[in-house]
Amino acid sequence: GVGVGRGLEILLESCEHYTGVDKNETLIAGLRHQSPKSEFLVQNIPPLANLPDNTFDWIISFQVIEHIENDDLFVKEIHRVLKPGGKVIITTPNRKLSLTRNPWHIREYLPQALEKLMKKYFPKVDLQGVHGNEKVMSYYEENKKSVAKFKQLDVLKMEYWLPAAILKIPYDFLNRRNRKKLMTDTGELASAINFEDYFLNRDVENCLDFFYIGEK
Repeated sequence: GVGVGRGLEILLESCEHYTGVDKNETLIAGLRHQSPKSEFLVQNIPPLANLPDNTFDWIISFQVIEHIENDDLFVKEIHRVLKPGGKVIITTPNRKLSLTRNPWHIREYLPQALEKLMKKYFPKVDLQGVHGNEKVMSYYEENKKSVAKFKQLDVLKMEYWLPAAILKIPYDFLNRRNRKKLMTDTGELASAINFEDYFLNRDVENCLDFFYIGEK
């Protein structure tokens, strides 16, 4: 799920070879032009087709596994293509802090659930929580208030029972409106947040995201 390649320039500073995978052909074409020395594959995952066993030192999967139908096979395939001693970093949202149902997510996790799945394949799993500083949490609270106002319009509670394929339409529309509203209401705050405003610690109950490191 390399997407638009956010953070790619940081990764390329620390590795001799990079392989990115995404199902979006347009995004991959752009990344091939942007980073011609790297390898980019277009495919739906899992499995990690055409990637040999014991190939990679590191695999990074940020905010992907919640979109994967067969999460067990996904983790199994990651283990397969890692070298012995290789490591994977997997992040995913904390279900407890989600503000509304996201129809693009197959599921969201509590910390022990994904940890249990990873331990099925990885002998060593380290779990930490991704937290935000005061700026990040102020934005989160403003977002929470804004989402709550939109949810008041859902008098039929469709969020809870509408099939995901149908819910995606109003969700995308309202999500865009909410983001624009937040940018207007909290413009300086939103634009001031960057990766340095996030940190890791052992509190996995109140974190924004889970941060797992599995070692083969």
